[in-house]
Amino acid sequence: MAALLAFVVTACHREENAVKRAADQAKRAERQSQATQTELDEERAQLAQIPLPTKSLYIDIHDPGAWANPFLSVGPDSLSLRVLLPDANPSPVGQGTMLRPVAARRQVLDLRVSDLDKAMVAIPANAWPYGRVVAVAESSDATPKERPMARRNVEDVIRRLNDLGVVVEEWPTR
Repeated sequence: MAALLAFVVTACHREENAVKRAADQAKRAERQSQATQTELDEERAQLAQIPLPTKSLYIDIHDPGAWANPFLSVGPDSLSLRVLLPDANPSPVGQGTMLRPVAARRQVLDLRVSDLDKAMVAIPANAWPYGRVVAVAESSDATPKERPMARRNVEDVIRRLNDLGVVVEEWPTR
């Protein structure tokens, strides 16, 4: 009888500890969720300083090379973010020539989907000439077997950008 009583007390104590651990995990998850939400709100506030997009500025652009705003090419396991930094020289003299090539202002970064929020916030405000809009296209480098994963990443990228308040202009795969 004493052994049975000792077993019941031990089992109750273990269950009590399991409940305490579950409650502690729930509290940590709640704090993490609040921290993530605060970080997302800060990122939204920073991006809100960029004006809303003006569709008339980019409606006739159909070539990725002519797109002046940030451009995302989404693959099955990574993103390629192309940013065209503005010309620091306001004079139109020599613009686009060998002395001031456009390619020198083009930056291409490879990212993980999880780093997209931080990358969007890091783009300078003057690199958004059309307003707060990003072109997104599925990478043409993906094999037919990788296409479903690339499409899931495109959908995730669009959701993340929308959560940040960024308008998405989705381009067809080339």
